[in-house]
Amino acid sequence: MSGADVTAAEARAAEARARLNGTVEALQAELEPRRLVTVAKAEVLGGGNRAARAGLEAARRNPATVAGAGALLLAFLNRKRIARVLSRKKS
Repeated sequence: MSGADVTAAEARAAEARARLNGTVEALQAELEPRRLVTVAKAEVLGGGNRAARAGLEAARRNPATVAGAGALLLAFLNRKRIARVLSRKKS
């Protein structure tokens, strides 16, 4: 190996080291805990907002279904009262 080959190899090694250091720094920035928390919060909030909008749009398209579901929920929550009222009328 000549001196020029060694110099070129050292230059390539230095360039590769610089690229590797840049990659490591970029990974460290991406994996910083505060940044991960911020990204996770944004994704959760965005998903919640999308779900709420989708639910609202579905309710607008199907108001009768929403009213029926609401009535079933109220009947379920008040099932004991309803049963008492119906049992009194039989007596």
